[in-house]
Amino acid sequence: MKQENVCTACEEKLGTPEQEARLKALIEECKSTPGCLMHILQEAQGIYGYLPMQVQKTIAEGLGISLSEVYGVVTFYSQFSLTPKGKNRISVCLGTACYVKGSDKILAEVEKELGIKCGECTEDGLFSIDSCRCVGACGLAPVMMVGEEVYGKLTPDMVHGILEQHREENK
Repeated sequence: MKQENVCTACEEKLGTPEQEARLKALIEECKSTPGCLMHILQEAQGIYGYLPMQVQKTIAEGLGISLSEVYGVVTFYSQFSLTPKGKNRISVCLGTACYVKGSDKILAEVEKELGIKCGECTEDGLFSIDSCRCVGACGLAPVMMVGEEVYGKLTPDMVHGILEQHREENK
C-alpha cells in the first residue's frame, strides 16, 4: 500500500513524488531569473491545484527567500488559492449589479445544494465555490460561472439544474 506523503507537523498532504519532483525542477530551472517568484507560484498552482503551506516552504527554501515573502505574495493576489479547488470551480458574482439583483441568494442556494461554504471544496472534489466582484456580464445579473461557462439572469431555483448538468457531465 502506498503511503501518503504527509507533513507530521502540520498534517498537510505534500502531494505525489511526481508533483514534488516537478516543483523542484521548476525552482531549479527558474531560480537564477530575477523576479521569478510569480511564475513559480503560477506553475506550482498548476501542478498542485492550489498552494499548500508545504509547497510555499519548498519554494521559499529553493529560492533562498523567507516563507513570509512567499506567503505575502500568495495571499495578496486573488489568483492564488490556499485551499484545494474542485473539478468544477463555481464563482458567484457579488459585484454591485449582481448583488442588487440577488446574487447573495444564488450563493446561499449553491452552498445549500453542495453542503459547503464559499471557499470550500466538496469531499468528492467535484465542486468548489468562490465569490468574485465582477465577471463583466452586468447586463446578465445575477451571474455565476462554472469553469468558463457563464450563467446569467439566475434565480435560486435554477441552481439545482445547473449543478445537476455538471454532475452528469462528470460521470
